Amino acid sequence: MSTILETNNKCNLSAVLYQKNDLRMEQKPILEPKENEVLIQMHCVGICGSDVHYLTHGRIADFIVKDPMIIGHEASGIVYKVGEKVKTLKPGDRVAIEPGVPCRTCSFCKEGRYNLCSQIYFCATPPDHGNLSRFYVHAADFCHKLPDHVSMEEGALLEPLSVGVHACKRAGITIGSNVLITGAGPIGLVSLITAKAMGARRVIITDIQEHRLTVAKQCGADYTVLIHKGDDEQELARRIHEELGEAPDKTIDCSGIETTIALGIEATKSGGVIVIVGCGPNNVRIPLIKALSREVDIRGVFRYANDYPAALAMVASGKVNIRQLITHNYVLEDTLSAFETAKTGAGGAIKVMIHCKEGITLENAILNQG
Repeated sequence: MSTILETNNKCNLSAVLYQKNDLRMEQKPILEPKENEVLIQMHCVGICGSDVHYLTHGRIADFIVKDPMIIGHEASGIVYKVGEKVKTLKPGDRVAIEPGVPCRTCSFCKEGRYNLCSQIYFCATPPDHGNLSRFYVHAADFCHKLPDHVSMEEGALLEPLSVGVHACKRAGITIGSNVLITGAGPIGLVSLITAKAMGARRVIITDIQEHRLTVAKQCGADYTVLIHKGDDEQELARRIHEELGEAPDKTIDCSGIETTIALGIEATKSGGVIVIVGCGPNNVRIPLIKALSREVDIRGVFRYANDYPAALAMVASGKVNIRQLITHNYVLEDTLSAFETAKTGAGGAIKVMIHCKEGITLENAILNQG
């Protein structure tokens, strides 16, 4: 248990979720970093779909908000203080915060699949606190130092980008792949950006909202398909094949609902792969025989492991523009309004970014974002 910083004369305004539809702004103690931890002055925190889901439903699957929980996990900040054994970081370093800290000793951790560690501490996943605060303590080895030319906003967006990197790795996307992505929300868009960066020849993406498909085109999608309620999956698959000129060999489902998973199975080339990133209902009905009879592999995706360095390299190279996903900016004091925007999608919201540094104005935040 971390102790409270002795000279605790700084405010630590934090966004605390008590239960479904009960998000409050409260002052919390600033904690003293342990020997292998760093205290971070938070700078940027993006709102994730999971944050909104916890707000509106109070749970995701078996992760239930039972006690007040600080929310937020897509984050970057500036190192304020380091623990006595930390050698890789120093005060003033700008870092992206990888939110999952595993046990490091179980078989999954030793195999490099630490996202499957049962003892992982993951920000803003009940009962673990997140980092939508002025100050936050985190394990030093899960803080990634940012090059000077990588912005704090980009640092925060490495979290969703890492999901896209992990999904594309699980799908086996490489040079020449033809890719179908179902769902053009933030995760669909980062999967699109990553697939193109990994050498995908053509990417087609579907969604039910036209404005998201417009953003997808700006992010590099070769083709888009607008889906309407009641559309036949076989007809949609035919349209996808027609646009691509052949069936996609890789599919990334970013919705997690029956209709998109079924479409992915229907559309994917025999012998291909479909990975499911989206978290929908606990139970869905899918045309399993169609996958089995054509040897279409179905793979799950859970967060990421060892993908932050690749995501950072993509952004630092300048070849990937992740900042284009930010549609709205708020300061920490206006967090409740920020969540309302993210929840309703008002103004065509894609990624809502909250700027946490004390004294920052919204105008300065947007100016610094570039």
